[in-house]
Amino acid sequence: MSNPVVERLISALNSHDLDAVSSCFGPDFSSEWPAHPGRDFQGPEQVRRNWEMIFKMSPDITIAMTNSVEAGDEVWGEWHYTKAAGQDLRGVVIVTVRDGLIRRSRFYMEPIDAAGAAVPGGPRLARD
Repeated sequence: MSNPVVERLISALNSHDLDAVSSCFGPDFSSEWPAHPGRDFQGPEQVRRNWEMIFKMSPDITIAMTNSVEAGDEVWGEWHYTKAAGQDLRGVVIVTVRDGLIRRSRFYMEPIDAAGAAVPGGPRLARD
């Protein structure tokens, strides 16, 4: 990963440094959750409030971006949140960066299922 503001964000999140987290976002920031539109919000102040709550609820949380691709002003990353309120989350977050600040994010994050979790369509078929 080579995007400096996204690298700063990950470092700030793992340090639980709210001021550093907030400084990564532009004043026009918007957060979108296409699968959960009720979670959408605007502004870096809400980013700070959200992460303040997350750090209190999940004092051991760590964040990693395991893979990423940059296309123009977007960074498409596979993220892994460990120990997020007692569970791990994985998914894709698409971040738009302009003028050295994060202006938009689209979250596609979900809790990780246990290894033996049911699959859509019924039980798994035996493999030969």
